[in-house]
This record gives sequence, C-alpha cells and structure tokens, in this order.
Amino acid sequence: MGDWSAGGRGLMSTEEFHGWWAGRLAAGGFSVERIPFSGLDAWAFDPRTGNLGHESGRFFTVEGLRVLEGGTDVWSQPVINQPEIGILGIVVKEFDGVLHCLMQAKMEPGNVNTLQLSPTVQATRSNYTQVHRGHTTRYLEYFTGPERGQVLVDVLQSEQGAWFWRKRNRNMVVLATGDVPLHEDFCWLTLAQLRELTSVDNLLNMDARTVLSCMPFGLPDEDEAPTGDAFRDALVRSYQYRHQPERGRGPGTAGGILSWFTEAKTRCDWNARLVPMADVAGWGRDDWEISDRAGEQFRVIAVEVAAGTREVTRWTQPLLQPRGEGRAVFVARAIDGVLHLLVRARPEYGLLDQVEMAPTVHLHPGRGIEDVREPFLRDALRPGGGTTRYDHVLSEEGGRFHHALTRYQIVEVDEGFPVDVPPQLCWMTARQLTDLLRHGHYLNIEARSLLTCLHSLC
Repeated sequence: MGDWSAGGRGLMSTEEFHGWWAGRLAAGGFSVERIPFSGLDAWAFDPRTGNLGHESGRFFTVEGLRVLEGGTDVWSQPVINQPEIGILGIVVKEFDGVLHCLMQAKMEPGNVNTLQLSPTVQATRSNYTQVHRGHTTRYLEYFTGPERGQVLVDVLQSEQGAWFWRKRNRNMVVLATGDVPLHEDFCWLTLAQLRELTSVDNLLNMDARTVLSCMPFGLPDEDEAPTGDAFRDALVRSYQYRHQPERGRGPGTAGGILSWFTEAKTRCDWNARLVPMADVAGWGRDDWEISDRAGEQFRVIAVEVAAGTREVTRWTQPLLQPRGEGRAVFVARAIDGVLHLLVRARPEYGLLDQVEMAPTVHLHPGRGIEDVREPFLRDALRPGGGTTRYDHVLSEEGGRFHHALTRYQIVEVDEGFPVDVPPQLCWMTARQLTDLLRHGHYLNIEARSLLTCLHSLC
C-alpha cells in the first residue's frame, strides 16, 4: 500500500485500490432510513404552494413543472429546482510523468451501495458555503481560492432534464504542482485505472463520469498504431477524425453539426415553466411520499441519514425515487473504417435550452424497447441485433435521487444498419463529441456518461 501520511503520494495498484475501498466502506458508519415527511428536520411543505423546501431557502425545492404546447397543458409533474451552481472538480497531478486523478470515496444517501468513487470535490454551493454548519469541503481551495491549481477544464454542464429544472454544475479539472496532503478518504488513480473501473457496476459515480468525459487527456492520438482488432482500430480512428465522411445525413463538419443541432431546437414548439406543487394534476401526497396516482412515474420520499465521513454526520432530506431501472444506449457503426456514434437531438422539459445531444436511445425507468419510436433501432436493441461492446449498470446522482440506476450500453451494428437516418439523429465521431464538451449544454448527462464508458474501450 502507498504512503498515506500527509503529503504522501499514496499511489496504488488496482488490486490495492479494491482493498482500500473495502476499508473505507467498513469505516463509514453509514445508514439511510426512510421516514415520513413529518420526520424531516428543517424541511417543510409550504401551506400555500405545496412546494417542499428547506427553512434556509437554500439547497433545493420540490416544485411543480407544467408543459404547454400551443397554449394547451400536455404534461405536469414534480421537479427538483436547485438554481445554485455546484462544483464537480478533479485535482490532477503528475507522478513519474503519469497523470493521476485525486478521487474520493464518497457516501451519498441515494446510492444503492452507499459508497461510490467521486471527484475530488463534489459539492453544491450551499454545502461548500457551509449552510449546513458542518465541516469545510476538503480540497475546495484548489478550485476557488487564490492558490487554486492550473485550470485545465472549466465548463458548465447540465444534469437530468427529466427530474431537474435547469440544473447545471461547474465541471472542473485543475493541475496541482506542489504537494497535495492526502486524506484517508481520497486516493490517486491514473486515467487508465479509472477507465478500468467503469467496468464495475455502481462504482464510478455520475459526477466523476461527467468530469472525466470533459478530459481529452490520454485519448488516442494520430500516432497510435493499428492493433488488428477491427473494433478498437475503428474506435481509435474515431478519436482522431474531426470530420466524418460525407454520407447519408451526416453533416460532416463542425459547422454542419451545429446547424443540425440548431435545426433540432427550432422544431420544439412547447414551453415549460415552474408552477406550485399544489397545481400539478394527477399527483398526490400522503404522509410518506409524493407520487402520481397511476403509480407509473417516480416518487418523492424522505430519509434520515448518518454518515461519519461527511461534512455533517447526521441529517434528513427528500429524495426523488425512480420506479425501476433506466437504459441508455449508443448505437455505433464503422463508416469507412471510422467508428461513429448515432447521436439523438433529445428535448427534455427541464433543460435550460430545451434540447441537448443524447444517446441513440434513452429509456426512463418503466419504459421498454417497445417504446422506441424507430423500428430499425428496436431491431438493433433486441438479442442478436448487434454486438454489445459495453454493458454495465451505473448509478445516477445519489445526493438527490434514491437508487436511480441506468443500464449503459454501447452496441455495435454491422453494415446492414442504415447510414441514412431520420433528422432527429446524426452520426458523429468520438472526437467530434469530445470537442463539443469544451462548451456547455451540448451533450446531456447520459451522453457524457456513455462517452466516459466509450473511453474505457480504447
């Protein structure tokens, strides 16, 4: 095991990591218990609006969302409104010429397995400004103070548009050059190790995946030689090519992609707005949950939490609980020897700009293949429809969602799969997607997670 003293390097093999991980899980003293809403401390329902919020006016509120199309109500639901911008940040440092990431063993109340591997800093503004009156956020000074490291990545990215109202966080990567004191809940891992750990279900959390997707470091470059593995070589070329072949409806150039994306936004003829929870049709509340009367959507519950390793060791809060497991799939196909991903321009009611680039297929919990609109995609997702290159269940954000799981897949299809696709879809290379992540609000959270999963296949 590495040197765990303050300022020590703490470097470890992947095998040693798993031993360290088991130790952190055993040392946590974690518990999460469901409670009635009356057991919430400092949280209450507003008697006028029915909104659920914290007495400080900070953290987040559960409000109503109404969608109108042509002046007619078409959809309403509860939504989490958290207007403040948090920090999701990874400190990186070179050891012996190899870049390492400082990662955290972090407990979140909604995690299905309690502890997951997280960025160096994963904190809402309410948390890192200590509204909770708890301890300070470790390593925050590397991102916000006058002594912060060299900024390599700094971009605002969205989160789930189906459950959040215009939620976004600051995705950051900073390079440290001096000694970094190492706390026992943190460890240094290489990018190669992190990519290997994406093959472990529910280990690398959502916030780590989104920051890692924004890091182009260590991806294949033009000097990488072919291996003879057809899929991997096509994937490597996908990272090398900024321009795809001019075939089908593929726009090819960066300008063409942006035009395709802008056109998709103009097709949205609905608008969404916040309304009081009391005005949300088809939903009700009892002592234990807010839920839709049909029992098909998510529910909002309350929990009491104990966590010895958090800034606050005991608290209560609401959580959004999905009913079942979601599914997110990138369909991939080699075109002229270059692997392309089939990207969807996907509208979601809670997104700041209505539409973002998404996986080929994204099914919310309770939905199945029969809900996919395009027959050729339904065929591709059925057994025998393609070769599955990645298939793991990964957790969504555990600080606001309870046991929110998504089955992430990358499915390669053969030359019989159409290159000419409907206008809501577009073939893009991995390099084109990675380049877009220098800017916010292009790729949604599921697409960013899958892009990190794709990196692991290099």
